Amino acid sequence: DKAGTLVMERREQLGRLLSREEGKTLPEGIGETVRAGRILKYFAGEALRVHGQNLASTRPGVEIQTYRQAVGVYGLITPWNFPIAIPAWKMAPALAFGNTVVIKPAGPTPATAEALIAILHEAGLPKGVVNMIIGRGQVGQAIVDHKDVDAISFTGSQGVGAGVASGAIKRQARVQLEMGGKNPLIIMDDADLERAVAIALDGSFFATGQRCTASSRLIVQENIHDKFVQLLGEKVAALRVGDALDPNSQMGPAVSEAQMETSYKYIDVAKFEGGRIVTGGDRLKLDKPGWYVQPTLIADTEAGSRINNEEVFGPVASTIRVKDYEEALAISNGVEFGLSAGIVTTSLKHARNFQRQAKAGMTMVNLATAGVDYHVPFGGSKKSSYGAREQGFAAVEFFTQTKTSYSAS
Repeated sequence: DKAGTLVMERREQLGRLLSREEGKTLPEGIGETVRAGRILKYFAGEALRVHGQNLASTRPGVEIQTYRQAVGVYGLITPWNFPIAIPAWKMAPALAFGNTVVIKPAGPTPATAEALIAILHEAGLPKGVVNMIIGRGQVGQAIVDHKDVDAISFTGSQGVGAGVASGAIKRQARVQLEMGGKNPLIIMDDADLERAVAIALDGSFFATGQRCTASSRLIVQENIHDKFVQLLGEKVAALRVGDALDPNSQMGPAVSEAQMETSYKYIDVAKFEGGRIVTGGDRLKLDKPGWYVQPTLIADTEAGSRINNEEVFGPVASTIRVKDYEEALAISNGVEFGLSAGIVTTSLKHARNFQRQAKAGMTMVNLATAGVDYHVPFGGSKKSSYGAREQGFAAVEFFTQTKTSYSAS
C-alpha cells in the first residue's frame, strides 16, 4: 500500500522517465504510472482477502480445510510497451501472496522497472525478495530454465512465448503467457458514426498503436464504410506526432528503429496486397530525433491478407467491408489470436450475441478494445494467452497453490 502511495505521489517524475524511455506522450506516461500505483494498492488489499474453506468429510469425525499458499520463486519477463504497469501487475500479486521474484524487464525500458523496484524497497520490502536482471533474450531463457524458479509469467510476442512455454513445461514449472493480438472492432450501420470514429481512433492509434489490445482490424458494414473511412481518415491525418515530452504531441515515437521499420514493412505489404492508403504511409521526418511513424489508415483490404492476420504493433489500422453482422463476426473470429474484440452498435441483439460468440478473452461493446480495468481478469484465447488469467481477483489462481488438509478428532 505504501509503495502504491509513493508511486502515485511521484507520478510526474516516473511518468516523465517512462515517456523519455519508451516514447509514450507525457499524459500517457503519467496515466500508466497512476495505474501502476493503483494496482499496488489493490493487491495490498488482496493480501487480506485470501481465503480457504472448511468442508465436511464423507467420513465421520474427519474435518477438511482448504487454503492457499505461496508457490516460491516467480520469474517475470515483461515487455517494453507498458514498462511500469505490467511489472506492477505481475510483481504485486506475487509479493502480496508471499512469493519472491526475479524480474527481467525488456531491454529498451529497464530504468522504469528499476525505479519501481526502488520504490518497493523504500516502502520496506526486504532485500532479496525482488531481484532484477537485465539483458537480451538469453537472460530470459536462463530464468525459464533455472531449476529454482518455480513459475514463470511472460508477456511478449507469440513466437518467444511459445519458447518460454516449451522450456517451462519441459521441467514442469508453472507458466502463464500473455502474447499477441490482432484485435477486431466491428462498426455496425446502426452505430453513432462520430462515436465509432472516436472509439476506433483511440483503440488503433493512441500509445503509438503499441498496445497488445489495439484495434488493428476495423470491420465496417458496407453501407457506412466509405463515410466511416472518410471521417476516421480526417482524424488520423490531424494527429500531432512529435517528441514524447512536447505538450502538443498526441502521439510519440515508436520505441525503437526496429519497431518503426516493422510498421513501414507492413504498410508496404498492405499496399502490395491491394490496400488503399487513406492517410499516412510515408516516412515521417521531424526536427526532433526519434523513430517516428506516420499514423496510417488502410482501406479496402481483404480479411485473409497479411495486414489483417499478422500483428504489426504500430499506428497502423486497416478496414474490411462486410455485408452484415454474421459476416463481421466470422471475420472477427477468423484469426489465430483472440485477446480483445469490440463492436460499436445500438442493437442489443447484436451486442449480446457478440459478447457470447466473439472468440476472445475480452469483449468490448461501444468501447475501444484497448481499455481495461485492473481489478478484473485480463487475458485472451487461442494463441493470445496460455495459462491462468492475470490481474484482479483472478491473479490468486496463478500466484498461489491450494493445499487440502484432513484432520480427525
